[in-house]
Amino acid sequence: MDRRQFVINSAVGLAGLTILPSGLLFAKNADKVRLGYIGVGLRGRNHIGEGLLRDDVEIVAICDIQESSLKFCREQFVKAKKKLPAEYTGGLDAYKKLLDRKDIDGVIIATPWQFHKDQAIDAMRAGKYVGCEVIAGITEKDHWDILKVHEETKMPYMTLENVCYRRDVMAALNMSRQNLFGELIHLEGGYQHDLRGVLFNDGKNPYGKGAEFGPNTVGEAQWRTQWNIDRDGDIYPTHGAGPVMNYIDINRGNRFTNLVSFSSKSRGLNAYVDKVSPGNKNSKIHFKNGDVTTTTLNCANGETVTLSHDTHLPRPYSLGFRVQGTEGIWMDVADAVYIEGKSAKYDEWDKASLWFDKYDHPLWKKFEKYAEGAGHGGMDWFVFNAFVQSVKQKKDTPIDIYDSLTMSVITPLSEKSLKEGNAPQAFPDFTKGKWKERKNTFALDDSGF
Repeated sequence: MDRRQFVINSAVGLAGLTILPSGLLFAKNADKVRLGYIGVGLRGRNHIGEGLLRDDVEIVAICDIQESSLKFCREQFVKAKKKLPAEYTGGLDAYKKLLDRKDIDGVIIATPWQFHKDQAIDAMRAGKYVGCEVIAGITEKDHWDILKVHEETKMPYMTLENVCYRRDVMAALNMSRQNLFGELIHLEGGYQHDLRGVLFNDGKNPYGKGAEFGPNTVGEAQWRTQWNIDRDGDIYPTHGAGPVMNYIDINRGNRFTNLVSFSSKSRGLNAYVDKVSPGNKNSKIHFKNGDVTTTTLNCANGETVTLSHDTHLPRPYSLGFRVQGTEGIWMDVADAVYIEGKSAKYDEWDKASLWFDKYDHPLWKKFEKYAEGAGHGGMDWFVFNAFVQSVKQKKDTPIDIYDSLTMSVITPLSEKSLKEGNAPQAFPDFTKGKWKERKNTFALDDSGF
């Protein structure tokens, strides 16, 4: 079936989530969600692509300060034979005019990290649902500021953490909920991805060529590289933290209590620049961010979690997931599962697919055909769909404000731990004690969320 033929009237009930006050301004047509996009660079255009395939989404307006991004975006609309959206450009505050529109129900924010906080706050104050790409804020105070505005406006905020919907991650979640791993004890995850060809380019190609960064380059090298120069810490924790949080009920009967971080020396980016462009001045830069940053967190219920940020060295892609309990373990790097007394042989790994085929999550079983061809192995469809369905049904988002802030605040806490000589850092409780009574409702069924 064509992905465009989205089943608008499919069963999409969401057990346990709060229906928002009816007085809030949302989609006037329950079958159509009207979106505005702030930032239509490479990642923003991925989300544009998802929206253009849906008959229940109308992309009303887009905003970007770069004409090249707007041009690419226009071509997407023309190819899809969809009406061109209104455009807002000309300066860093151009997005505010987009937010003034009364015909927008929600916004997708896909700008560089430093802009997320203010854009999300302004969007909530404008009465819009917020779907924001990862990293909510830069400082711990930023995260509290976002929470304050959410509490004032009651507008939902969702970090668009797509890995929460990765197929193997959800199969393992299904197994965990059926007690295959027993009581969970230790979990791992992270961002282990060679980004050297992303952080540097030649100003023409976004990936894999050149040794430059900054305003004369394209793609993420324009802004992301600078974070590795200025900061030392886990600057991208959500791919690992988001899924792990769902396994152990963080903010829903459990919470992170403290963390400590360690960072290796930094050599990888210098060596890369010197290899691709011998003598280039960028090979002499002092990159504060260590090549491998390791963060360990304690939980109120006694579990431990280890996160890794590893993007400066040659390595195949892996998020390094490990889910380990009293009855068994899954490790994604090994592509293996072992369940005591149920695996084929004692003390020997089973191929993960032997278990994941059997325990494929109901959400993937039902919606696999819609996710075919979507970015990042289909998980982009699921996270985008979850946001759209939340707006459509006037419900809170499945990755909510507390989840979003919790997985993002790891960055400034990690940075502070390193600055203080690997000192433990108390973890903020954004729920203000409500975690004790909240229930985990993430992807309990095949509802579409």
